Amino acid sequence: MTSLYTVLALLAFAGNNLLCRVALGRHAIDPASFTTIRMVSGAAILLAISAQRPAQRRTLRSAWVPAIVLVCYAVAFSFAYVSLTTGTGALILFGTVQTTMLVVALLSGERPVPLEWLGLASAVVGLIVLVFPGLAAPSLPGSALMVIAGIAWGLYSLLGRAVSDPLAATTQNFVGAVPLTVLAGLPMIGRMHVTPSGAVLAVSAGAITSGVGYVIWYAALRGMSATRAATVQTAVPVLAAIGGVIVLSERVTLRLVGAAVLILGGIALAMLRRKP
Repeated sequence: MTSLYTVLALLAFAGNNLLCRVALGRHAIDPASFTTIRMVSGAAILLAISAQRPAQRRTLRSAWVPAIVLVCYAVAFSFAYVSLTTGTGALILFGTVQTTMLVVALLSGERPVPLEWLGLASAVVGLIVLVFPGLAAPSLPGSALMVIAGIAWGLYSLLGRAVSDPLAATTQNFVGAVPLTVLAGLPMIGRMHVTPSGAVLAVSAGAITSGVGYVIWYAALRGMSATRAATVQTAVPVLAAIGGVIVLSERVTLRLVGAAVLILGGIALAMLRRKP
């Protein structure tokens, strides 16, 4: 089931990327409002799902550390993409995620096998090939925000490896994140603007690709090492690019095909089971 959960989670992440690109790129909503609606709708759908499990409701409690990390990721991610191109943002985000998770894994005593190192290297090279043309003169504030988002998402993923009930944990995280997100958005209240299409995109990102998607990701994390979890996420830019071709009519390029081969091939290597 780990492989199925992983594929579904990565598709959700790619969908999240597309929804954010469309909403902010078309100025249908400001980043603070997008993040707030995203967190509120995510919490709402997760509470609705949890309500169908009476025993689940008794397990809900405060979980401030993962909630704070989740808010740091979501806020920084939205504001970073105001000034960064998609390619530059993807490289900074997932490069930081990989670095964060790998460093923590090594410090905790995890030792990747050679195939995992090879897969990780292949995925990184593929990611660079995919986004390299967009790396010219990135915005320093935007880059710093995306680094924060990457560190936060890496830590959020690592925290998820220890949970026994992904639905309960993710619900707790989103419920705790809502007031923090509202507080974070207060300084921007005078600049907020929300169109109907922007609201729909934010709700979709929160309820489906974030809320439900993060539950699936936490379920997948229980069957992966930190190294593998870091590596598989490099598939998200490829999936998002493919989604851009289908949804946004973006052009298929040889660079995209080559990067996809390197990244997906690297993930396949990293996901191979270790021999006893």
